[in-house]
Amino acid sequence: MIRLKTSRDIEEMVKPNRIVAECLALAGDMAKPGITTAEINDAVEKYIEKHNADAAFKGIQGSTGTEPFPTACCMSIDEQVVHGFPSATPLQEGQILSVDIGVKLNGWYGDAARTFIIGTDVDDDVSELVKSTKEALEQAIEHAKPGSHLSDIGHAVQSYVEKRGFSVVRDLVGHGIGKELHEEPQVPNYGKAGRGVKLREGMVIAIEPMINLGTYKVDILDDGWTVVTRDGKPSAHFEHTVAITSNGPRILTLDP
Repeated sequence: MIRLKTSRDIEEMVKPNRIVAECLALAGDMAKPGITTAEINDAVEKYIEKHNADAAFKGIQGSTGTEPFPTACCMSIDEQVVHGFPSATPLQEGQILSVDIGVKLNGWYGDAARTFIIGTDVDDDVSELVKSTKEALEQAIEHAKPGSHLSDIGHAVQSYVEKRGFSVVRDLVGHGIGKELHEEPQVPNYGKAGRGVKLREGMVIAIEPMINLGTYKVDILDDGWTVVTRDGKPSAHFEHTVAITSNGPRILTLDP
């Protein structure tokens, strides 16, 4: 069931989403060669705690037999698509780091992700991958308005990145968000336009393109969480939480 939010609900959702955006800005400032993802995660956890909020991902249950997710941030490097663990290994020049953060405050959730280039010496095709993924998210958000179809969002992502030679992960999708971190509807990043649910005022969705340099196919590592590209080529990930209003899309996780 899709849960519509009132204007008051959306204002409440602004608060955790603002913290998410501020945490991602903090992560981006720290994401440099020599810094570890564990250090970034620790700083984010302290920031969330300082603002009397909860780290939404920490302790979340995965598939049967998998340990709960251990940290506030998903830290995914290069071929890791999503759900990577923070580590004590220093970041290196030319890597890309995707950071996904969720926050819960006063019963409402926020969720967003960014991919950061580490240093300045990065391959041109990887730089273009990151740029195109960000732009694909922007293209998708333009369709997040009453009267559009849910599939218009995925079609916008797929058509934008495939024209540039990249591929769309199909095994993972965006989602509704509100009183639960993951609500209906699922929000794929691919498909034909004009199909599926019609978007309505009061829907709030997390749109999150996950785009690969090579094949769209992915695997899950033995930790039960970390998703990697099957061919070992890099992947980028951008995400915004977006409210659908009578005035069009309202991005709740805008950069501060």
